Amino acid sequence: MTCYFPLAQGVMLGPLSFYAIRLLILAGLIRIFMRGEYRGLPRSPLDMLMLVWSICALAASAFRSDPGATLIGNGGIVFNAFGTYILLRVFCRTPGDVVFLCRVVAWILVPVALEMVYERLAASNLFSLLGGVAEIPEIRQGRIRAQGPFAHSILAGTVGAVMLPMCIGLWSRHRFTAIVGAMASATMVVASASSGPLMSTLFATIGLLLWHVRSHLRTLRWTLICLYVFLMVVMKSPPYYLIGRIDLAGGSTGWHRARLIESSLEHLGEWWLAGTDYTRHWMPYGVAWSPNHADITNQYLQMGVVGGLPLMLMFIFLIAKAFSIVGRSVSVTQRSQPEHAFFCWALGASLFAHATTFISVAYFDQSIVFLYVTIAAIAVFGAPQFVNSTNRSSLPPLGWMVVRVHRTSHQNSTKST
Repeated sequence: MTCYFPLAQGVMLGPLSFYAIRLLILAGLIRIFMRGEYRGLPRSPLDMLMLVWSICALAASAFRSDPGATLIGNGGIVFNAFGTYILLRVFCRTPGDVVFLCRVVAWILVPVALEMVYERLAASNLFSLLGGVAEIPEIRQGRIRAQGPFAHSILAGTVGAVMLPMCIGLWSRHRFTAIVGAMASATMVVASASSGPLMSTLFATIGLLLWHVRSHLRTLRWTLICLYVFLMVVMKSPPYYLIGRIDLAGGSTGWHRARLIESSLEHLGEWWLAGTDYTRHWMPYGVAWSPNHADITNQYLQMGVVGGLPLMLMFIFLIAKAFSIVGRSVSVTQRSQPEHAFFCWALGASLFAHATTFISVAYFDQSIVFLYVTIAAIAVFGAPQFVNSTNRSSLPPLGWMVVRVHRTSHQNSTKST
């Protein structure tokens, strides 16, 4: 649904927007509660963090000028995020399930990539037949920027960039699927003709290459922090203004992204508690779709606008905890289950691409699903049942499930005797 249906597909019931993706999430939630499929779900630390993040988003509505309207808007954000996360947690309970999901998505992206190539060549978006996206794609500096079913070419290319490391993570066991998925992902990045996805691909690649120096990441992190402090001392402008000098595809708006960060800090008193309903004065220009807001091209700042510093910091802590789970899972599985260790690292590289992309992009369409799918996938590797079983012995992939079932059957037969 995320890859083939534009976000605008759905129905409107008064102030409520039931997009196709939301209807699918709703159907999934009804199913798991009617069938009781949520029972026996292996717990992960990310489960509670997702719940707290959702509560922060909803609670922020009470402090806004129009609590009812804000609650509806924030409720939609929470429903998309938490609903997606819950469905993936229920239906993907083992590392094998996550690997299978990524294999499926790798093939699902192939038609999207082919359509985006056609869009570049013919200057016509086939997904416009479904509504929700324009038939004629955007053209910047003579380059056609394909967007497929997504709301913007940057988001389409970003989806390809964040899926690239996951596809490469399949290399050891599903080589052909890994090649097909990687080619489809790279094609989406190139067809989008945007600097953002190219940078996301670069960071995803860096994340994968860090696998070879994974035992020195602490030193690397502190080195980068010291480097940033050094740049703060020697540069006249804040170091994040270096974003404005990056232009890989032509026509980049890096200055806007850097100035937006500075402006948000200047107006911190307006949004730190529970967000704000007005950001138009943050920038010298606004956006056509809202007279009250500037173009918030930063996912972290978008969290701040929606729910203030509490929501933003909770969002950052959620991502940081996911990185921590990746590191711990890799450390306990790299000897007993090297395939799972590298695939978990690939999930971390995908999340790294998300985290760096958030500095210049705010997800405002169905592409947000890929973020919470990644976090839910990492939660599987962080479940105590998986980590503890890996520490006990060198089991083959999914072997802990076999042992668990065998022990249960043996206990039942003993009781019967």
